[in-house]
Amino acid sequence: MAKKSMVEREKKREKLVAKFAAKRAALKVVIKDQTKPMEERFRATLKLAGLPRNGAKVRLHNRCQLTGRPHAYYRKLKVSRIMLRELGSQGQIPGLVKSSW
Repeated sequence: MAKKSMVEREKKREKLVAKFAAKRAALKVVIKDQTKPMEERFRATLKLAGLPRNGAKVRLHNRCQLTGRPHAYYRKLKVSRIMLRELGSQGQIPGLVKSSW
């Protein structure tokens, strides 16, 4: 089980990313538009830099939804390898058969 504080920090980041996504996208469009004057693009760059760092999508880290484990994460199932194995052994995941010999 991951530390509760790390899981909560990740949830906080997800909320910030959702909150600032539209604003960041709009500023990036202005910055990349070569037809706009250099001053306006520079002001947009400063505004983008002024936004919270945790509002960037790059700062998010995938975590297991059941345990919060950050490593060995299966995107399709949103669980870690350990939980995948446990759930597979219990027959909770359709189509997954754990082999044993």
